[in-house]
Amino acid sequence: MAKNITPYQESGASKKQQVEQMFDNISGEYDGLNRVISLGSDVKWRKKVIRMVCERKPQAVLDIATGTGDLALQIGKQLPEAHVIGLDLSEGMLDVARKKAVQRELPGIQFVKGDSENLPFPDSQFDAITVSFGIRNFEHLEVGLEEILRVLKPGGIFVILETSVPTKFPWKQGYFIYSRGILPTVGRIFSKDKVAYKYLSESAAEFPFGAALNNILQKIGFIEVDHKPQTLGVATIYTATKA
Repeated sequence: MAKNITPYQESGASKKQQVEQMFDNISGEYDGLNRVISLGSDVKWRKKVIRMVCERKPQAVLDIATGTGDLALQIGKQLPEAHVIGLDLSEGMLDVARKKAVQRELPGIQFVKGDSENLPFPDSQFDAITVSFGIRNFEHLEVGLEEILRVLKPGGIFVILETSVPTKFPWKQGYFIYSRGILPTVGRIFSKDKVAYKYLSESAAEFPFGAALNNILQKIGFIEVDHKPQTLGVATIYTATKA
């Protein structure tokens, strides 16, 4: 299992509390910096996730760690008849998401504050569940995955989009130069929270990816687990379902 990287390592607060504080701090700048840091690739990756979800025509969709709501809003636009919920710890991020929903005239999408490790939903409620760049922020990964399995309907799809580490030369070496040097520097220059992007870089490097995350998903009880690296392996899309 990965080391438990936290945003504010001198803080006595739990990882969950620190992550909530961090995203509250950077909520206003998150979208713009995310586009810059990923060189716009995150938009393309999300489109693939949306296609995977929407082709199954789910009636109830949960987007966990929804952040500023991009994934939930795009799914809601593609599936106007579906009940789409975006859940996040950070009220600051949710406030941005709700404003986007109003601007895009998508009032039916519900954004709720909640804990991924204690989901406020009954068993087997959702046809599809997504987590985009948020699963590495779980304080207890396996607890969060068990909750996701609980609220997913049998036969429902679970899709994760998360950063990963390229394994081949020279992309692996280039990734570490970028993630350990350039990304934190950009964060320090442009972000109000000077340590947030250092944490995001370190947590991405330490989080299990590829076959390692597949094994964890299978251990929890997911079936039909698969992963597809994106853009030379800097991100990966994982899919799984419930028996």
